[in-house]
Parts: sequence; C-alpha cells; structure tokens
Amino acid sequence: MIDFTEEQIERYSRHIILPEVGAEGQSRLLKSKVFMIGAGGLGSPVAYYLAAAGVGTIGIADADVVDLSNLQRQIIHTQDRVGMPKVESARESMQALNPDVKVKTYQHFVTEDNIRDIIRDYDIVVDGCDNFPTRFLVNDACFFEKKTLVSGAMFRFDGQVSTFKPHQHAEGPCYRCLYPEPPPAGLVPSCSEAGILGALAGTVGTIQAVEVIKEILGIGKSLSGHLMTFDALRMEWKKLKLRKDPACPLCGPNPTITELTTYEQSCEIQAAKLG
Repeated sequence: MIDFTEEQIERYSRHIILPEVGAEGQSRLLKSKVFMIGAGGLGSPVAYYLAAAGVGTIGIADADVVDLSNLQRQIIHTQDRVGMPKVESARESMQALNPDVKVKTYQHFVTEDNIRDIIRDYDIVVDGCDNFPTRFLVNDACFFEKKTLVSGAMFRFDGQVSTFKPHQHAEGPCYRCLYPEPPPAGLVPSCSEAGILGALAGTVGTIQAVEVIKEILGIGKSLSGHLMTFDALRMEWKKLKLRKDPACPLCGPNPTITELTTYEQSCEIQAAKLG
C-alpha cells in the first residue's frame, strides 16, 4: 500500500472514510492505469473525475484540436485553448486539478496497427469515441488483450453505458453481442448533423467514470451483462439485460473474427437503438 503524504490524506479524505474504499482502495486507485479513447464530450467528464479520484496513470488518445463548437459539451477544454491539441488541453486541465496523476498523451487515432500495443500497458479501457469503426476496433482489441472495456455513447438526447469483460465471465457479452456489425457508412447522422444536448455528455461520461472506479476497486455491481440507457427528454433510465450471443462473430464458440479489422467510417448510434 502507498504511504500517503499529508496532502494526499486531505485530498482523498472523502474516499478514505468510505468503508468500501479506505486507504487500501485509494492506494489501488493511485496504482491503476486507465486508457481513454477520446478527449471530447464523454472523455471530458471521465478524465476529470478519474483525475480527481487519483487514478495514477491516465492515457488519452485523440487526434483532433479544440474547436469553438466543442465547448458546448467538452468541459475539459477552454476558449483560450481553441486550436490546441485536445490531448494537451486535457492534460493541462487534469494536472491542474490533481498533480498526483500522470497523464500520457497520444495525439493520433487508434488503429488496428497500434491499439493492441497501447492498451496492453493499461488495466481498463474507456471508449468515448464518436464513430462506429473506432467503437468496434476498441471492442475487438480489448477482447484480444483481455481488457475490461467501459463503453459510452450518446445521440441527441439519448445515452447508453455498459461494461464489457467477456475475458472474466464465460457468459459475459462483448459489444458485438449487442451490435454484431457497424451500420453502413452514411446511414447514421453525425453529432454535427443531428445535434447533441451538451449536458447529456456529462451524465453519460460521469456514469462511465463511476464504472471505472468500481472496477478498479472491485466493489458494487458491474454493468457487465447490462446496458444502461438514458432518455434525457423523458428523464428515464432503463437497465436492460444483455446476454452473450452464441453466434457472436468475436466472442462466440465459433468466432469468424480472429484479428483486428478497420471499417469504413460511419458515425454514432441511432436513437432507436437505445429503446
């Protein structure tokens, strides 16, 4: 267990007094490594809360720069950083909040050529991307590398969160058990075309951060095997049971996907999919 400084004892005091966390749990957080895909709408609240919680090493990948239109929902960035790489902007915010945290930046897209080498060094992967090709790539890479994946998505006023760890539970589904293949390119409008409620990103991303912290600490009930959906207009949460698909092309007994592949670019989830 880590020997805490007086400053750390004060900083993490509200964690340490929780019986489910305590000094041992906080020490575990400080030793943990989490990799995040995306420093945008979902990545912003996830990154902030993981940094605040004292997650020791946080890797974050994003190839984009901060744009003025991002600031409506991507709260980790500020107007004076427009034009700055998002990963650098995120790093500045996270380390200003908590200098305990080591932030590793990857100013490029994750691809089939680099993702497995990257995530191999991390304990948990957080998917906050905004397109289907990356979502499937991340799921497949996590499956092959036996990494827990905390996935979030949003579209207009709807959001969803789940945790996938088929490597830990024989009956645990992967993302492909929910969506076997990406939709055809151009079928689903992007957030820039359909719009997105800014505060929805905070709601979904914060739930992802809670799931990550629970997984690190080994407490509570995981969302593995369930899909949590949120309808902001109706203010309704639903928790849907997910079952492992025996015909899943990735994690089923007769897989047809045995290596990473890259799909043609498409975009976000359809609202109808959220049910």
